[in-house]
Amino acid sequence: MQEKKLIKKYIVSAREEIIEFQRLLTSIPAISPDSGGKGELAKAKALENWLESKKMGKVNWYNAEDTRAEGGIRPNMVLEIPGKKHDRAFWIMSHIDIVPPGELSLWSNDPYQLKVETNKIYGRGVEDNQQGLTASVFAALSLMENNIVPEYDVKLLFVADEEMGSEYGIKFLIEKHDLFKKEDFVLVPDSGDKSGTLIEIAEKNILWLKITTLGKQCHASRPNLGRNAFAASAELIHALAEFEKSIGDHDPIFNPPGTTITPTKKEANVPNINTIPGEDVFYLDCRILPKTGADKILSGIKKVIKKIEKKYKVEIKYEIVQKVSSLSTSKKSLIVSLLKKAIKEVYGKKSKVIGIGGGTVASFLRNKGIDAVVWSRINETAHMPNEYCKLDHLEGDAVIMAYLMAGCL
Repeated sequence: MQEKKLIKKYIVSAREEIIEFQRLLTSIPAISPDSGGKGELAKAKALENWLESKKMGKVNWYNAEDTRAEGGIRPNMVLEIPGKKHDRAFWIMSHIDIVPPGELSLWSNDPYQLKVETNKIYGRGVEDNQQGLTASVFAALSLMENNIVPEYDVKLLFVADEEMGSEYGIKFLIEKHDLFKKEDFVLVPDSGDKSGTLIEIAEKNILWLKITTLGKQCHASRPNLGRNAFAASAELIHALAEFEKSIGDHDPIFNPPGTTITPTKKEANVPNINTIPGEDVFYLDCRILPKTGADKILSGIKKVIKKIEKKYKVEIKYEIVQKVSSLSTSKKSLIVSLLKKAIKEVYGKKSKVIGIGGGTVASFLRNKGIDAVVWSRINETAHMPNEYCKLDHLEGDAVIMAYLMAGCL
């Protein structure tokens, strides 16, 4: 109980220092070369200098080569705080890159100059992902300043390239460095809601397909002379909707709770009205429950395609544009149970586990058998003009992270 009081007192008293830390991070754009930026090096150096000024320990760098970026690298950094036990580590992974500000006329301030308004701070990156990064740093500081030794080794991981696919970030670390153990557990403070009660433990598998239907072009006045690729595609879309209904899988942690097969992008076929197209192209976005799996859905889609080919005497080809499978973190895992307790204690609310249809960096860890959850209390202003972070949310998240580090729940 005494440890909790000391932790909370320190974090609440550190508000001005938290603001200045956010001001420093916001002033240094860390934008991917893919988005016209120089990368994360300058921001990473500033972060390391700040951490060293607080005597928080040595920062280890794991640099991915990228000749397009400043210094030719994309930096990934780990700060370790030794714990009482070393058989597993508690990781908090945040990212140091940001997205461009977009249309500057929509901002009420310079996006790289922090603006403070009572309980809110404004600037590009203050929520995505500097809120989580800052909370993790001040959580660790709250322990160090009060001479509290963490229950397990604590490792703060600051990664590059999250916004553009993680090739130079967590994917690079997993492929090139042996940093994680199966026993480790990971918190990714990079998504959530205003209540701070949603704990993301699973993601749907992603399957994107390009569907090309090949028929025979002819004049629209004599459709019997051709094979209408567009008509075949239209019926295929309808048949796939019926196939989706027949799958019958269900998991209530997801919204929607089942697998979805959705036609999205449509390419132009013939430019004039009075020609029947001999080729038609559209795309499918499939979001598949992990227990169902992408392979099963792809097999079903192929069977539907064969029926339409036979009926319309066309050839239908598919191309896999993206296929991502993701394992889930157990609802009964240590990180989930501890986080639920901490949320209840700090925010006074009951939390719930959820699954999402999109993808996060946590999936790379889950697929290696490492328990990872995505959670924070945010206002979901990421990527928007006038992005902001609520300071009381940041402080509450820091308290929760510190409780998890200290093992005082």
